Amino acid sequence: MTNRASIYYKDIFAGMLIETDEGYEFIYDQDYIHQFPQKPVSLTLPVRAEPYKSKVLFPFFDGLIPEGWLLHIAEEHWKLKTNDRFELLITLCRDSIGAVSVIPVKE
Repeated sequence: MTNRASIYYKDIFAGMLIETDEGYEFIYDQDYIHQFPQKPVSLTLPVRAEPYKSKVLFPFFDGLIPEGWLLHIAEEHWKLKTNDRFELLITLCRDSIGAVSVIPVKE
């Protein structure tokens, strides 16, 4: 199983976040790397050509997911599971507060 999301920084395509059976990858777009080498989506994910890999959802992206009552409403409305962090991210963070947007990729 592979799920993908396009990551935008200030409405500019920055890269792809991918969920696989082994974990997660974040890969900066080559055009973004060349145009904005000093504008990371997060200070914990500096711009680079090599993919970032993690067994768990990167803390920066996990931190975009709402908490408390807002998360509870979203879980009930969309019947989401709290332990499926990637699904929560792509469902709830299209118009997140701040510079980063997460748009699911339909395959």
